[in-house]
Amino acid sequence: MKLSVTLPNKNYDLLIEKGGLTHVGTWVKSLWKPQQIVIISDDNVENLYGEQVEKAIREAGFEVSLIAVKPGETSKNLATAEKIYHYLAECGMTRKDGVIILGGGVVGDLGAFVASTYMRGIHFLQIPTTLLAQVDSSIGGKTAVNTSVAKNLVGTFAQPDGVLIDPNTLLTLEDRRLQEGMAEVVKAAAVADKELWDLLSTIKDEKDILNYSEEIIFACCKVKRNVVEEDEFDTGIRLILNFGHTIGHAIEQTQGFGVITHGEAVAIGMCQLTKNAEKLGTMPSGLLNELESMLTKFHLPIHLEEWEEDKLFEALTHDKKTRGDSIHIILLEKIGKAKIETISIEEMKNYLEK
Repeated sequence: MKLSVTLPNKNYDLLIEKGGLTHVGTWVKSLWKPQQIVIISDDNVENLYGEQVEKAIREAGFEVSLIAVKPGETSKNLATAEKIYHYLAECGMTRKDGVIILGGGVVGDLGAFVASTYMRGIHFLQIPTTLLAQVDSSIGGKTAVNTSVAKNLVGTFAQPDGVLIDPNTLLTLEDRRLQEGMAEVVKAAAVADKELWDLLSTIKDEKDILNYSEEIIFACCKVKRNVVEEDEFDTGIRLILNFGHTIGHAIEQTQGFGVITHGEAVAIGMCQLTKNAEKLGTMPSGLLNELESMLTKFHLPIHLEEWEEDKLFEALTHDKKTRGDSIHIILLEKIGKAKIETISIEEMKNYLEK
């Protein structure tokens, strides 16, 4: 399966294919001329796929090396980015050379941020290996690192030259990582794809997702492709993809990165927002039950026991969706259709009530 992304200054393809990693060298050769390549990965993914990918790309005629970072959200920061900058410089990487990002959402965000800022930007490819990265973070050109103040506070917009998605990599994921990705799948269906929601309704659990992986990944990528083509820089319709994320990011920030996964925080964020939106009359009643049932089926949390409204409110005031004294929130009109509302920062407290 292939999806094309067409933007004013960049066009590229998403290739979704089981077993795609077996011809990764041919794929890279079809996109780039011979050059030096650095693969950015993490220790876990390197152990699984690093040697295979590095060898295939070298045999395709490229000079290749690999740098791996520690797995997890704690690596997604400026300090780790600086280490990678130094490695690229030591390798003699120039603006004619390229980076390949092999891994999940953390590596994808970090690696793309490094590529987009090293020497003011070098080209890169994405090879996402987790469900979360395959359905969301590897597509659309958002790059970022976290700071002590907020998640994804420092970043750029930079589109890849291509994305290779091999659903077979999901076979090596831990259950929790597969479940985490399902939060973004449920989000995509809830905001923009009722047909995908109906498909998810027929699936038993997150293990069964592997039987439908290509169809689900394609549907999610199509949702994201459509909004990115309409709103590349996240100022309009693309904001619907942030459903649950404002509260979710605040949860990650206050709980500590790595304590709760991004997908788990988003799942809780979607439910928290929907619960209070129904009470306030800003979303139709009944949506919370549908959302909680779907998330619970995929073993995702729907609430947080230790709920500290003041700390969460402080964290979300640093969210990128904040505009002065107001903030954008995403509400559902129905399953498969979302809308963007702008409310005051103070009004956001209504959505944080336990």
